[in-house]
Amino acid sequence: MKNINITIYNENKKKHKMHEFLHGFRIQLRVIGALILRELHTRYGRENVGYLWIILEPMLFATGIGILHAGAGTSEFAMTDIKPVPFAIVGYGTYIIFRNIVNRSGGTIEANAPLLYHRMVSLFDMLFARTILEAVGIMCSVDILIFLSYCLGIGNLPARPIYVILGQLYMTWVSFAVSAIVCAGTYENATAERLVHPMTYFAIPISAMFFMLEWVPNPYRTWLEWVPMAQCTEIVRYGQFEAASNHYFSFGYLSLVCSILTLIGLLYLRIVRHHITLN
Repeated sequence: MKNINITIYNENKKKHKMHEFLHGFRIQLRVIGALILRELHTRYGRENVGYLWIILEPMLFATGIGILHAGAGTSEFAMTDIKPVPFAIVGYGTYIIFRNIVNRSGGTIEANAPLLYHRMVSLFDMLFARTILEAVGIMCSVDILIFLSYCLGIGNLPARPIYVILGQLYMTWVSFAVSAIVCAGTYENATAERLVHPMTYFAIPISAMFFMLEWVPNPYRTWLEWVPMAQCTEIVRYGQFEAASNHYFSFGYLSLVCSILTLIGLLYLRIVRHHITLN
């Protein structure tokens, strides 16, 4: 009888803990949703096209890049389904996930410090909300432009859509991890914050934005394979184009690097949080 009571008690305790976890998870989802809406309203307002700018802004830049490549007829594109316009859109669209998320992470604490008065709002929530907002807007922009290029006969639909999504999600994960480090590192450090923007542009040559890794000779290709951004771009291109190669990325390696960077970023944010004073 005693053993039965202990078993029932343990089961009830597990159910209670699970209920608490789910309740807390739902609350955090509502917090992040509210932060996303606040960011949308603060950044774009409600006048004119309003919230649509989250999609239109990256779409305009990606369209310009696509137009610049529209007349390309290099040997790399010959006799394959890799067309210049979607190639440029996919490359640039994947890169700006990183650029936008990281660039907007600097100054996050100073701009949103009053929100920390609320017990349920954390630095993680602020960064995660911005990351989701940027990533979703850019991914929608890329999808729309790829579909338009298909309708115009200058591109194809994704050959492996799952890989396109996976590549974009991995790039989002990398970007969030780096943004956490940047956010903590730039707190009350104006010099470091000013260096963030140029550093993201210096990352263009190693992001595989304008080239595929199989076009790069060794030993440079071997070096680039260690760069998470380049691997993410390769995954997206493998998903978009039938002729793209899957020899230059590893999900295991990306997951490991992203996990380590995320851990470093979260620990750094936790340290910085203790130094934030709310007036």
